[in-house]
Amino acid sequence: MTTVTIAGVDEAGRGPLAGPVYAAAVILDPARPIAGLADSKKLTARARERLDGDIRRDALAFAVARAEVEEIDRLNILHATMLAMRRAVLALAVTPDAVMVDGNRLPELPMPATALVRGDSLEPAISAASILAKVARDNEMQVFARAWPGYGFERHKGYGTAQHLDALRVLGPTPWHRRSFAPVAQALRKLTGGERD
Repeated sequence: MTTVTIAGVDEAGRGPLAGPVYAAAVILDPARPIAGLADSKKLTARARERLDGDIRRDALAFAVARAEVEEIDRLNILHATMLAMRRAVLALAVTPDAVMVDGNRLPELPMPATALVRGDSLEPAISAASILAKVARDNEMQVFARAWPGYGFERHKGYGTAQHLDALRVLGPTPWHRRSFAPVAQALRKLTGGERD
C-alpha cells in the first residue's frame, strides 16, 4: 500500500512593519507522532521552542524559507508570502504528493494543493509548519534587536505596537523596515522632509 505524503505549510510575519516574512513546510512521520502541536500563536514561547526541536527531530521532512524586505516592498506582502511558501515546499528533502496551506490563498506549486482556513488549528502538519516559521522569525528578530537597539524588536517582533511606532518616529526606519507599509513610509517622509528615497 502506497503512503501519500502531505506537506503542511504556514507563514509567520505578514503583519509586522519590519523583517522578512517566513514560511515553513513540514511532512510529519505517521510513525513518530508529535504531541502538543497547535497553532503557534496559541502556544507559549517555551512550548514553541520545545516543539520546534521535536519537529526538526521527528518529522519526515521540513524546510524553512523566507522572502526578504526588498521582495516584500517590490512584490507586496501577499505575493512575497506566497514566494516564501513556494520556496519552503521546493526545499523539502522529500517531495510531497500534496500540500495543505493555511489560509485561503495558494502559492504556485508543481503538486496538488489545498487551502485550509484556520488550518494551523485543524491540521497537525500545518500546526508544525506554523511553529517552525514563528520560531525562526522570532529568533531573527532577537538578532535585529541587538543590531538595532531602541526599537524593542525583542518584545514586539516588528509588529506595529505603540512602542515601535514611537521609535519609528524618533529614530526613523532601519534597513529592515518595510518601506511599502504606511507607518514606515510616513516615518521616512518625515525624516527626509517630505521626500521619499
